[in-house]
Amino acid sequence: MQRPLAGLTRGNLVQELVAGVTLLAIAIPLNIGYAQIAGLPPTAGLYALVLPAIVYALTVSSRQLVASPDAAAAALVASSIGGLAVAGSAEYSTLAFAQAIIIGIMFILLSVFKLGFLANFLSKPILVGFVGGLALDIMVSQIAKMLGVHINSGGEFVEKVGDLLSGLGTANVYSMLIAAGSVAVLLGGRKLLAAVPWALVVLVVSTVVVVLTNAQAAGVNVLGEVPAGPPQLSWPVLDWSMWIALIPAAAALTMVTTAEGLLVSRSYGEKRDYETNPNRDLFAFGVGNIAAGASASFTLGSSTSRTAAMDQAGSRTQLPTLVMAAGTLLLLVFGTALLADIPSPAIGAVVGVAIIPLLGIKEFRELWRQDRFEFIIGAVCFLTTLLVGSIIGILVAFVLALVNLAKRASNPAIDVLKASGEPGESLLEDASAGSMTTPGVLVIRLAAPLFFANGDVFVQAARRAVLAADPDKVDHLVIDMEAVTDIDVTGAESFTALQNWLAGQDVELSFSRVRPEARERLTLLGLLDKQRVFPTNRSAIAALSTSAAVSGPANEEG
Repeated sequence: MQRPLAGLTRGNLVQELVAGVTLLAIAIPLNIGYAQIAGLPPTAGLYALVLPAIVYALTVSSRQLVASPDAAAAALVASSIGGLAVAGSAEYSTLAFAQAIIIGIMFILLSVFKLGFLANFLSKPILVGFVGGLALDIMVSQIAKMLGVHINSGGEFVEKVGDLLSGLGTANVYSMLIAAGSVAVLLGGRKLLAAVPWALVVLVVSTVVVVLTNAQAAGVNVLGEVPAGPPQLSWPVLDWSMWIALIPAAAALTMVTTAEGLLVSRSYGEKRDYETNPNRDLFAFGVGNIAAGASASFTLGSSTSRTAAMDQAGSRTQLPTLVMAAGTLLLLVFGTALLADIPSPAIGAVVGVAIIPLLGIKEFRELWRQDRFEFIIGAVCFLTTLLVGSIIGILVAFVLALVNLAKRASNPAIDVLKASGEPGESLLEDASAGSMTTPGVLVIRLAAPLFFANGDVFVQAARRAVLAADPDKVDHLVIDMEAVTDIDVTGAESFTALQNWLAGQDVELSFSRVRPEARERLTLLGLLDKQRVFPTNRSAIAALSTSAAVSGPANEEG
C-alpha cells in the first residue's frame, strides 16, 4: 500500500509548501462562493477544507488530485434539497450534511465491491451536457449577484431567468462596478501572471474598497458575519423518510464524481509516472464525504481546476492539501472577522469566471465536428438538466448512454476472411465481397460479442455473404470466433436460426478459433451438439475445402 504523502522528499518540501499556500488562496474564495450556491452558510465551504481534506489526502492513492466541493456539486445539492427544506434554514443544512454522509457510504460501497466501472456509462458527451446545464443554472445566480438583483436562488432555471430579467430595473450601479472590475482583473490577470491567486486579490481589494467607501450603505450586499471557531463533530439527525429522499441525488453526485475523479486521477498518474488505485481513490472520497457530513460541511468531489493549478505549481504530493487545511483552520479560529465585508458582487465574479469552462462551449463545438449523434446526446442532457432538473438529467444521461452503447454494439464489424486470415471487404458495406478464396468454404469473422443487439445483424450479413458467393458452390460456412468473447441467449437463438437456414441451403456450419469462455457458453447453450470446432491453425481453414475433419485445442497457435 502506498504511504501517505508519497513523493515528498527534502528536495521538494519547500516547493510543496509554497503550492499549499497557493491552494489556500484559491480555495477560500471559491468555497465561500460554492457554499452560497448550495444554499449553505460560508462556514460549510470553509469546513470542507479542514477535516474532510485531511482525511482524503491521507487515504487517496493519487498524489495530486484535489478534493473539494465544486460548482456542479453545489448546484446539485441546492436543486435536490431545495424542494425538501428552505435554503438557509437549520433543517436545510442538516439535509446537506446527511447527503454528504450518504454519498460517502456509496463511495465506500463502490470501492469495496469494485463497482467504479459503473461510472463509465457517463461518457464525455453526457458529462459535458450534465455539468454544462448545472453551470449555466449557476451562472444566472452569479450574474444576479454581480448586478445586485435579488432572485429566488432555489427556483428552477426559467424562474431564475424571469426574476433576473424583471429585476434589471433594480440593479445596483456600485455592485455592477465592483463586479466589472473584478471580472477584468480575473481575466486580465490570468493572462499576465497566471501564478498569482487573482481570486484572493479580487476579494481583498474589493473588501478594502467597500470598507473605505461605505458601499454597503449604497446597497452593495456583503458576506456578513462568519462564526469563528473550528468545525465541531456532529451527526445529522433526520427521520428515515428524509434519509431515503436524499438517496437519488446522492447517487447522481456519486456517479458524476466517480467518473470525473477517476479520470483525472488516472490522467495525472500517467502524466507524472506514478501508479493510482481506483478503488482506493473511491474509498478516499467515501471517508472524506463522511467526514464532511460529520463536520457541518457538504459534498466534496474532485476539483479539476485546482488539480491543474497544483500541477502547474510543480506539486507532486498531497502536502498542499494539508497546508490548505492548516491555513483554513487558522482563519476560522482567528480571522473570520476579515470575511464579513467581502462584497457579494466580487464573490459572484470569482465563481462566475471559475465556472465559465464548465459551460462546455469548446467541448460542444468539438462534439459537433467529431460526432453529431454524440453532440445530440450532450445537448439533450444539457437541456434536460437545465429545464427539467438535475435528477431527471442524470437519469436521462444513463438512458442515453445505454442507447449510444446499443447503437454502436448493433453495428459490429463483420468480415469475410481470406484463407490466410486477412480481412476482406466488410459485409456491411458490400455483401458481394463474400466471394470465396478457398473452394467450397466461406469464413466469416464477427469482431464483437454476440448478443441481442447484433444477433439479427450478424445472421443477415452471413446470409447475404452465402447468397453472394452462390450457395450451390458453398459447402462450409466457418465462423471465426477469435473476437467473440461472449454469447447471450438471444445471440444463441440467432446462431440456431442461421444453422437452420444453412441446412436448407446444404451448407454446414462450423466454428474456428473459439475462446475457452466462448466454448463454455456454446456448450451451455447447446450450439456445439452438431457443429465442429476447428483449431487456430489457419492452414486448417484452407483444408476445409477437402472437408477434412480437423481436431485440436480451441486456442492452439498455428
